[in-house]
Amino acid sequence: MVGVLSTRDAIARAYAVGLDLVEISPNAEPPVAKILDYGKFKYEQQKKRNEARKKQKIVEIKEVKVRPNIDENDYNVKLRQMKSFIEDGDKVKVTLRFRGREMAHQELGVKVLERIRGDMETDTKVEQMPKMENRQMVMVLSPK
Repeated sequence: MVGVLSTRDAIARAYAVGLDLVEISPNAEPPVAKILDYGKFKYEQQKKRNEARKKQKIVEIKEVKVRPNIDENDYNVKLRQMKSFIEDGDKVKVTLRFRGREMAHQELGVKVLERIRGDMETDTKVEQMPKMENRQMVMVLSPK
């Protein structure tokens, strides 16, 4: 901690020691600079960035497909599958597919998605409400 110096004096001190004058935070008033080896500084910054990249988790979107007239056991299997995806920290895209005359009874599909939303309510929040895309209804759930 030397205090406030002119740029010329700081560069002269760094040159005398055989190191570089590195600006640490340019937005501060006055700007903060340190006398250190620039190559070593860059290397340490790169290591910090790599560590941060290793620690971050990539959130994937897992898709679960259901039908409007899904059986109770099939429903429970899909529900367990969705819960495991949510526990892993992934988002779940629930796709309800209509075939043939099922398009005339879209309210059945809405009921199934509402039931899923109710059963998953403790662990998830609805990121995208159910909406129609061609012959399928899509809802996206994400972990709380």
